Amino acid sequence: MTAVTLPGPDRRLDTYRMREPVAWAPPPSPPTSRVVYAAAHVVADPLADHAPGSRTALDWDATLGFRRHLWSYGLRVADAMDTAQRNMGLDWTATTELIRRSAAEARGFGDPADLLACGAGTDHLPQAATLEEVVSGYLEQMETVQDAGARVIVMASRQLARLARGPEDYHKIYGRLLGQADRPVILHWLGEMFDPALAGYWGSRDLPAATEAFLALVHDHASRVDGVKVSLLDAEHEVRLRERLPDGVRLYTGDDFNYPELIAGGSHALLGIFDPIAPAAAAALQALDAGDRERFETVLAPTVPLARKIFETPTYHYKTGIVLLAWLAGHQDAFVMVNGAHSARSILHLAEVFRLADQAGLLPDPDLAAARMRHLLNTAGVAA
Repeated sequence: MTAVTLPGPDRRLDTYRMREPVAWAPPPSPPTSRVVYAAAHVVADPLADHAPGSRTALDWDATLGFRRHLWSYGLRVADAMDTAQRNMGLDWTATTELIRRSAAEARGFGDPADLLACGAGTDHLPQAATLEEVVSGYLEQMETVQDAGARVIVMASRQLARLARGPEDYHKIYGRLLGQADRPVILHWLGEMFDPALAGYWGSRDLPAATEAFLALVHDHASRVDGVKVSLLDAEHEVRLRERLPDGVRLYTGDDFNYPELIAGGSHALLGIFDPIAPAAAAALQALDAGDRERFETVLAPTVPLARKIFETPTYHYKTGIVLLAWLAGHQDAFVMVNGAHSARSILHLAEVFRLADQAGLLPDPDLAAARMRHLLNTAGVAA
């Protein structure tokens, strides 16, 4: 068995012996009982300057190859979202190219409108001073997504959160955006644990009041809404919200802590954690389609501790663990991130992510993963 010396929280170094790899076979067809998106990360060009504020440079072959990996397991792809470092380094020029390239790649698997949903926001206008500027920014990004042939995800806007006076401003602006959509969109409610600048979204810091404002918007425009993606890490709130949605409007769970129970209970999914656990997620969903809930839960259970570690506080640094696992699994050649975000987590955190990913059977080549983890530990002064 492959062994790695890993550091623990007590500063002790222990020998960790990796499990035998799991052969996750791609399913014969996409899931049928749930609509499932994996929010995909981007692969930074390892030879570019990724200091904070630098222009984005991506490794396009690896970035698109990872999307093919997700589609091969029957999952849809949610692109150009927070997992792809929107509002955390991915600039609008690179985002535009990402949307266009991903849509073109999706055509090799089917209709981009079915296989790909992309985020549209206002992050290219950080100094927006009026609500009209916010609307114009949203419409520009929506047009980019629609022209590529993908479905629009209307992302939460930092600029709108800063400028809106109350729920009526959200209702008015989102109503205008939905009127310009060429097909039903996904609305994204991203909690402040993912982005502190979004505190008070929908016009109130009080969750019940914000929920009522959000539901009023969805009910008023139900025919224009494919679903709502809720990332609040509050399972009970999600279940209550799901029960109050109009018929035909899906609840896409964005709860990376409680996704097995929420999906089993009726939520669809749009999850960042499905980026690194795609093979296991596909196997679990195949079991759910077959009515085998026990196997669904058994397959996903080992992934939950991993997800909770990757998304631990500060939650918005979860991308670091996701990119680490893509590197360890051989999907990319370097552990480098846009905006220098690969430095956002400690070596103890990353060592535990490695351990939990192995226990969940998500490192297909133990020798490769171990060699790469040793190199990373050595850079931190840990003799592995």
